[in-house]
Amino acid sequence: MKAFVVTGQRTGAVQDVPPPAAGPGDVVVDVTRVGVCGTDVELFTGEMAYLREDHARYPIRLGHEWCGTVSAVGEGVAESWLGRRVTGDTMLGCGHCHRCLSGRHNVCEDRFEIGIRGGFPGALAEQLAVPATALFALPDTVDDVAGALVEPGGNALRAVRSADLSPGDRLLVLGLGTIGLLAGEFARAQGAEVHLVDRSDAALDFARTLGFSGVWLIEDLPSLPWDAVIDASNAPTLPALAVELVEPGKRIVYIGLAGTPSHLDTRAMVLKDVTAVGILAGSAGLAGAIELYASGAVDPRPLVGATLSLDRVGEALAGRRVADAGPGPKIHIDPRQDS
Repeated sequence: MKAFVVTGQRTGAVQDVPPPAAGPGDVVVDVTRVGVCGTDVELFTGEMAYLREDHARYPIRLGHEWCGTVSAVGEGVAESWLGRRVTGDTMLGCGHCHRCLSGRHNVCEDRFEIGIRGGFPGALAEQLAVPATALFALPDTVDDVAGALVEPGGNALRAVRSADLSPGDRLLVLGLGTIGLLAGEFARAQGAEVHLVDRSDAALDFARTLGFSGVWLIEDLPSLPWDAVIDASNAPTLPALAVELVEPGKRIVYIGLAGTPSHLDTRAMVLKDVTAVGILAGSAGLAGAIELYASGAVDPRPLVGATLSLDRVGEALAGRRVADAGPGPKIHIDPRQDS
């Protein structure tokens, strides 16, 4: 089958690789759509911390935001999965450590991450093998575009839940990539007053097309009490700014990752009595994201700016904007699509 393989720093291409087999407990999925994520870009450029920590090494087959149709099942897997449209959890815990047994498999010390950690092959390919325990069925009301946005949606929904908002509370989201925009949409769907900050006028203009009116450059941000701040940026200065902006006794949620260390003055956090929460992975939010997409409460599809063929993955990973792409921040890959 065809798969995109990153063979070294800033080097990758479509290769012919052996197709996956459905081992015991596994299924094979015919991939229909894959999102390209900032993590994929960092693995391609060599900036991802996992490369330094030996959790990942080249060659790497990327792709952890995906959907498709189950075409084969392994021993011990119900045949009712055959032909079903699915997406899946990126985080594959060992299943028996105290973290996994307490519902925290996303931080299992021995976890695999599909297309990211431990050499587990990702979905930027015609087919993907995945444990059946990681699958989530997609209803007909969640199409392939939305299906491949479940994984970032799960992350964003977990961030909003961790912000502990009540209807009418005022949320500030820093950074308007896919996660930041989805966090804004989920929070708005539950009745929060949402404000969005980015350094790009184009990103702010796009947010307005989604119906957001409180969109700001950081220098124009009004002095308002913020009941929660979600940092979905990759800017090392914004975690500290979030502490400065949030109301005393309220919450900050960190889901963005900067390429260099961020510095926080914990004295400011203590003296404001704030709660800070870190979010790794969408695992506990995937079912909720599917439900909100299926109901129409949140429509993630406008966030996709372009859908490319597998042999154009390199363009997306190198950061080259597709000439005819729309304004949405997310690039999708359809492995079935001709170049």
